[in-house]
Amino acid sequence: MTVARADQLTFKANRERGRHGWLRLTPAYSVDLVAALVADCSATDRVLDPFCGSGTTALACTQAGIACDTLDINPFLVWLANAKCAPYSEALIVAAQAALDTILADLDDAPAAAWVPPIKQIEKWWDAPTLRALATIFERLNDAALAQATRDLLRVIFCRALIETAAVDFGHQSMSFKHHGEGQPRSEPAASDQLRALFQRAASTVLQAAGEPLRPDLGRAWLGDARDLRAALPHDGYSVVITSPPYPNRISYIRELRPYMYWLGYLDSGRAAGELDWRAIGGTWGCATSNLSKWTPDRACRVPHDGFAELVARISTRSDVLGQYVARYFEDVVRHVQALATVLAAGARIQYVVGNSKFYDVVLPTEQLYAAIFRAQGFADVQVTPIRKRSSKRELFEFIVAARA
Repeated sequence: MTVARADQLTFKANRERGRHGWLRLTPAYSVDLVAALVADCSATDRVLDPFCGSGTTALACTQAGIACDTLDINPFLVWLANAKCAPYSEALIVAAQAALDTILADLDDAPAAAWVPPIKQIEKWWDAPTLRALATIFERLNDAALAQATRDLLRVIFCRALIETAAVDFGHQSMSFKHHGEGQPRSEPAASDQLRALFQRAASTVLQAAGEPLRPDLGRAWLGDARDLRAALPHDGYSVVITSPPYPNRISYIRELRPYMYWLGYLDSGRAAGELDWRAIGGTWGCATSNLSKWTPDRACRVPHDGFAELVARISTRSDVLGQYVARYFEDVVRHVQALATVLAAGARIQYVVGNSKFYDVVLPTEQLYAAIFRAQGFADVQVTPIRKRSSKRELFEFIVAARA
């Protein structure tokens, strides 16, 4: 297969694209790719994205004047998508900047007793002076009398600055800690004037993008499970589906998002993180991994691909846990596609951006497995199109799996 790498089809395309670049999420897919798919829609379509992620589909639809509902099992991602899709008046943006100026004042005189989140080994993330300043800023933000939309903008700014002060590295497929030589300090403490400048740079980026005029009634994210769409969605009869589900590669959204989620109160323990990841499709963070050893397949959700059992068996010879992981992931996909069929209009167009995976010497043909599941659930015109070579292992690609209801 000859398919080139294409950075414009990855999260890298989102960095300088206004609201799309507010917070970095490496597994996010490209706004350029989504915009090309949205361009085939009309104002009469109602789009569904059953795997919200960072809200790329919902925001691209909102910017194009097309209605879109999206959902996620992760409440932080639901909040972020709704914040991205919301309209912000000039007065509200001015109020957010004024509030931030007040919050950042006199950081050198801040008390040391402000709350910090219960992140395990938090000292690996931030040195003590920076952590104390961040805690003070966050306490002032929470205590300020603000409209909810103003507070949302300030929380986006806080999250953006928060990760810039952390000792983390984004040079790999997932977030990792920066490495320092033995005996060297983890990082230089951020002086208060440097921290203020960092927050103001983040504010400039966020507030400038917030000024983009958007209709308030087009893009909306909902908290819900992609395996039970009717319980979460306010509509049915969706005419288009544009989405990118989590790939079966054990990259955990919870792991990538945990600094934001702990600070904003969406997590309060490692156990809570693992339990949320266990409820997600493809989650394996914390206790989700140990739960796999006790999981048993449901015969009623058999994956309709002749070679699937053999693939799982080959992976299981090297790791029972990974074999269980793959079996459970695709069983959940079967449940999702069954649920999807109940909320679509006749003739609805679907486009799923998916990536294959490799476990040991076994290449998992994710695109073919999705195609088989769609066909088995009665979808028509199922097609698989490769779109790019991924930057990790040479066998890994991304594809669009398209079909009609």
